[in-house]
Amino acid sequence: MIKAKKSLGQNFLIDKNILEKITNTTKITNKIVLEVGPGTGNLTSYILKKNPKKLFVIEKDNQLAINLENKFNNQISIIHEDVLKIDETTFFKDKLIVFGNLPYNISTEIISKWIINLKDKFWFECLILMFQKEVADRIIAKLNTSSYGRLSIICNWKLNIRKICDIKPDSFFPKPNVDSSLLFLYPKKNFIKINNPNNLEKVTRIFFNQRRKMLKKPFNQLFNGNQNILNKLKIDLNLRPQNLSLDTYYKLASEYEKLGS
Repeated sequence: MIKAKKSLGQNFLIDKNILEKITNTTKITNKIVLEVGPGTGNLTSYILKKNPKKLFVIEKDNQLAINLENKFNNQISIIHEDVLKIDETTFFKDKLIVFGNLPYNISTEIISKWIINLKDKFWFECLILMFQKEVADRIIAKLNTSSYGRLSIICNWKLNIRKICDIKPDSFFPKPNVDSSLLFLYPKKNFIKINNPNNLEKVTRIFFNQRRKMLKKPFNQLFNGNQNILNKLKIDLNLRPQNLSLDTYYKLASEYEKLGS
């Protein structure tokens, strides 16, 4: 019996209905698939039933990697690495469909890294990812809500996102203390260009550092009170960070880039 490791945020999905629902989210027959954090291989088995062209899995845990190799033999290609240390943009030659029951303790790091590191071309067709519900709620949060923030802005920059379903703790072993949510993310055809995504990361970090305060202080910190930018983007400095739209943040990051060029 394989024991889940708390240190790696492991909770293995065991609900057959949910496993079926995940693999029915998009067509994967004859596609190249990547599964992140396959654990005991429950979802892996369901993916293989759909006859993908090739299935890669990324598994950091030594014992789980050995178990997967014994269980699936040559049906899968195991990448025994930390997902945070892989550059997917150069590692994979073909576009992938990505599945992931992401470890709760690093899920925001993983999705932020994937988006910040995106080059001109997407390395994936779509992402079907499971998050702690509270994290998923922040990703899909709307303007003027308490959950709206840096994660909402960064994730929605280049991706369309929709929630598939919420998942109760009973669907996992061991049971987590929280609900989960399954999200479907896929590339946008049009998005505001930001040459260096780290500028978006910086702008959102400074603006949301004191999310309950008005916009004047973070704006002055980044733009030194530049009235032209205020007029161009029609920003009211009496508002708070959660009151600015997604596009306004992308335009702010673009304007910030221009100041440094």
